[in-house]
Amino acid sequence: MTDEQGRQIDSTKLRVAVNRTERNYVIQANDILEVRVNTNRGERILDPNGELQFGQPTGSTPARSTTRPASRNIGQGAGAATAGSEFLVQADGTVTLPQVGRIKLSGLSLLQADSVLAGRFSEYYIQPFVTTRVNNNRVIVLGVSGGQVIPLANDNMNLLEVLALAGGIDGAAGGGGGPNRNGGRADNIRIIRGDLKNPRVQQVDLSTLNGMRRANLQVEPNDVIYIEPIRRPLIDALNEASPLVSVASLLLTTGYLLINLFRQ
Repeated sequence: MTDEQGRQIDSTKLRVAVNRTERNYVIQANDILEVRVNTNRGERILDPNGELQFGQPTGSTPARSTTRPASRNIGQGAGAATAGSEFLVQADGTVTLPQVGRIKLSGLSLLQADSVLAGRFSEYYIQPFVTTRVNNNRVIVLGVSGGQVIPLANDNMNLLEVLALAGGIDGAAGGGGGPNRNGGRADNIRIIRGDLKNPRVQQVDLSTLNGMRRANLQVEPNDVIYIEPIRRPLIDALNEASPLVSVASLLLTTGYLLINLFRQ
């Protein structure tokens, strides 16, 4: 690939740069935001009256987050983080926070939200330091595993990690009914992204190194990952007929016992 001046462009680096740009998550309605607020660029907020959800009452120990294990806090002075609190993004894209009230955050990246909130909290605190994260990001895995919702522990999870959490391509941990006997096709995994009315679909081939190199393996929140099952018509037909065979066998056995009983 060359640019307008005829210089060679590294398509791999370009693809990585585009993927990183697309991964900047934008806050949406129904997201659950964890908000941490500190003063003086990192000091813990002391809240003597215990009125702030993310404030720290004087003399008490840090509260733990309700969804994720809290990190260990060292020290009680500058640099110690407050406990995070969770707030729901409403359908209109707004979030109601202590002190600042209702503020619109939908459509912003997490970095932009940090900046906006820091500006609002600067009316009440000196040099506020705000961090936000989304606690309910997840992807959906369908196909061999039946159906699973996999939470995203961090923003850099890739397709291989998600498949491992779902039990692998064979779906060994999926669907509550054990592994799929037919297994899944490693050469036909589809990532469905965006609006489901007009989605973007990417086909991923994990059966070869070439296919892995060409694919974008980075997953994004709300992705739907479909693993196509391997079709084996004879085995599928036998599996579908097995209930009928069982019933017929039961009837024949019962009939045989009744005939023997009457003969005696």
